[in-house]
Amino acid sequence: MNTNNSTTKVAVIGLGNIGKTIAANLIKGGHPVIVSSREIEKAKGFAGELGELADAEEISAAIHHADVVIPAIYFDKIKEFLKQYAEELKGKIIVDVSNPIAPDGNGGFKKIIDKDTSAGQILSSLIPKEVHFIKAFGTLGAASLSGSAFSEPERKVLFYASDSINSNKAIEELIIDSGFEPLHIGSISQSIRIEVFGDLHEFGRLGKPISIKEAKNALNQHKE
Repeated sequence: MNTNNSTTKVAVIGLGNIGKTIAANLIKGGHPVIVSSREIEKAKGFAGELGELADAEEISAAIHHADVVIPAIYFDKIKEFLKQYAEELKGKIIVDVSNPIAPDGNGGFKKIIDKDTSAGQILSSLIPKEVHFIKAFGTLGAASLSGSAFSEPERKVLFYASDSINSNKAIEELIIDSGFEPLHIGSISQSIRIEVFGDLHEFGRLGKPISIKEAKNALNQHKE
């Protein structure tokens, strides 16, 4: 695995569609990744598929060796994750990719928290002050996150929200290395805009991946 100290060390925890896609995009962009899962053999197998830039580690070790931790797991499971690994996560940057939704029984999805509340705000309130929290990588579905990466001639945008500007450089590095153009929308209080049904989400007002010009127009047009 590449151990270049100038590269932000990232661990992707959880290997569902989103987690696998984020890891694969980063590897395609030449960025080393630690992959982890409750099933370590599954993580080892996936790391083998990704190639020499990928390592597989147990969850605690993956967190320890990373600067940025991306728990690509269901919203309700992230609460448990934050509690279980509270000590290990101190001093890290956590990137929340979750969307608080569940099947609605009619072939679609419904929000499982209050319609005016965001997963980002809920989860950010559960972390200790020694942890930096960012909302990112969840603004596109897995298919678009994979298919729209490294678009030519113009890259598509991934929005992100954060309270601490000190962590923005790291997330922008990861977004760029994963094949997208980063665009900061503001603080975590704005994260509802980049979650499912939000005006800056593929499955909200936008309806598709968009360019930086389109993204800036959308950001300003519907900003409250």
